[in-house]
Amino acid sequence: MGMSKENSTQTLQTATIGGGCFWCLEAFFNELEGIDRVVSGYAGGHVANPSYEAVCGKQTGHAEVVQITFDPAVISYHELLKIFFTIHDPTMLNRQGNDVGPQYRSIIMYHDEDQRGIAEEVIHGIDALGVWGRPIVTELVPFSNWYEAEAYHQNYFAQNPDQGYCRVVIAPKVAKFRQYYIDKLKVHA
Repeated sequence: MGMSKENSTQTLQTATIGGGCFWCLEAFFNELEGIDRVVSGYAGGHVANPSYEAVCGKQTGHAEVVQITFDPAVISYHELLKIFFTIHDPTMLNRQGNDVGPQYRSIIMYHDEDQRGIAEEVIHGIDALGVWGRPIVTELVPFSNWYEAEAYHQNYFAQNPDQGYCRVVIAPKVAKFRQYYIDKLKVHA
């Protein structure tokens, strides 16, 4: 039994993306079939082991990101990025809605050249379609300086559904997300 688990984890891949509050992204991607794990964290900055408060202070250079472990046989990196571009506004520089600051920037951190190429293809394709009416400003950079966020940020929406931000901001977005991606959702027993 342990052997098959070990073999199956070798097929999993990692994506690191950010677009606004990591609580939102985590809530969305945790819903999807083929997603093994979503971890909230900070990446791309210049301070080691930053705290949430330091990142929110806008001086560390980090973005709030989620690191997604996924099964490419179920959901491809291409599909994952296309979904990413429907759940945040990639034309806003250093903000998402009322969340303002460089930590909320739209960012894709690629783990290899294949991911970089796929990300460029998706960005150019969406830009060419004029979906957003403005150019995409998503930062596309190599993966670097990743730090897992504090434990209380992990699985935040699921753990804190009645918290104000979760109830007012995230819950309606998740409901809409479920309707739109109903055929890609995990089946809950």
